[in-house]
Amino acid sequence: MSILLFGVSHRSAPVSVLEQLSIDESDRVKIVDRVLQSPLVTEAMVLSTCNRVEVYAVVEAFHGGLAAVGQALSEYSGMTMGDLTQYAYVRYSEAAVEHLFAVASGLDSAVVGEQQVLGQVRRAYATAEANRTVGRVLHELAQRALSVGKRVHSETAIDAAGASVVSVALGMADRRLGGLAGKTGVVVGAGAMGALSAAHLTRSGIGHIRVLNRSLSRAQRLARKLRESGVPAEAMALDRLSDALADADVVVSCTGAVSPVVSLADVHHALVAAHRDEARLLVICDLGMPRDVDPAVAGLPGVWVVDVDRVQHEPAAHAAASDVDAARHIVAAEVANYLAGQRMAEVTPTVTALRQRAADVVEAELLRLDNRLPGLAISEREEVARTVRRVVDKLLHAPTVRIKQLASAPGGDSYAEALRELFELDQTAVDAVATAGELPAVPTAFDAGARGQQVPGTPPQSPE
Repeated sequence: MSILLFGVSHRSAPVSVLEQLSIDESDRVKIVDRVLQSPLVTEAMVLSTCNRVEVYAVVEAFHGGLAAVGQALSEYSGMTMGDLTQYAYVRYSEAAVEHLFAVASGLDSAVVGEQQVLGQVRRAYATAEANRTVGRVLHELAQRALSVGKRVHSETAIDAAGASVVSVALGMADRRLGGLAGKTGVVVGAGAMGALSAAHLTRSGIGHIRVLNRSLSRAQRLARKLRESGVPAEAMALDRLSDALADADVVVSCTGAVSPVVSLADVHHALVAAHRDEARLLVICDLGMPRDVDPAVAGLPGVWVVDVDRVQHEPAAHAAASDVDAARHIVAAEVANYLAGQRMAEVTPTVTALRQRAADVVEAELLRLDNRLPGLAISEREEVARTVRRVVDKLLHAPTVRIKQLASAPGGDSYAEALRELFELDQTAVDAVATAGELPAVPTAFDAGARGQQVPGTPPQSPE
């Protein structure tokens, strides 16, 4: 089984396509359930952010798994498979691992190095785990990806500027308005991104903030926190958006709604009601996905709209080349270590099955000896058993250690296959070990016989 990635992101598709594929948490569960209906898919997880939708799946066959994932996203988005694949990218096996590690490190973000993506990967895994759609493979992959992301952020300066989509957008607004200090800001949406936007506005010296949200209580909580930090703030119901916009200088909208919440009529009415003209600019940062702001708003005089497309082309969205190179070296090393570990894990059941086969042979021969020499003293029995086992252990030690080392290299799976052929190991026995893990130690027939005991499940012994 291998890891398959099917994704669409800001690098492969325009905002209009990302809008069609925008997925909330409940939709993630539906898509994963649909993907897992295929007998070729055993695990699945959806990573959905404002800039990407990616499905990670453990599949038994590439083409069949790809068809299952693609069909699920096609049905959800209403796009044909042809239209969807036009904007999609596919990664398989090692390439899928490398891609997730790069994503978790912030290397594939619209704003390179942003830390928010680490939390998004964590939430994607938590959702899948809560719904029991991840097994050993995706569990280990997600946990390693989170570890790699943390390492990149701690060992490089890729996020030295603390850049994010919010900070870059508000930096653009700051320059366009000649500074945000003393200005009036409006935050539409009181979730995590809304709180982050409010924090950035606070640091910029904003004079007043209005927080709007569908749930007024959430807006009130955020406004209260802002007042406690020393910023004049008030909460307003979303239906008062036009009033809030009337004397605003900068607006940040990030609600996650499925349709625009800032309409052309809202903005036009606010401008007319306040008798504003082009001399007083209104900057609107549309950071929602799907878009929160009606695209027609950008055509109004005196209004400048900053969206995700514009943000990713801003120089501030790109980390220093040296930091990016350092991050990529870490990712490459982590990918190599992960893959080596996976290859070693794949050969372990074969090694375990070989040792079990050797133990069975030893046990059978010791049992034959017990039957041939029933008068052997207990101390002698035990010494013979220890000697035989030591011989077998020493013979197997070097090849089993060496095969694990060889298996860690690319193409190492061929050594496990050779081991199975040389020692005539039954594949079903190997699979049973992989499923059950290490078998618990049990008393052997020879040990029991040495103590005059009958091993449960074995027939009474008699001399040959």
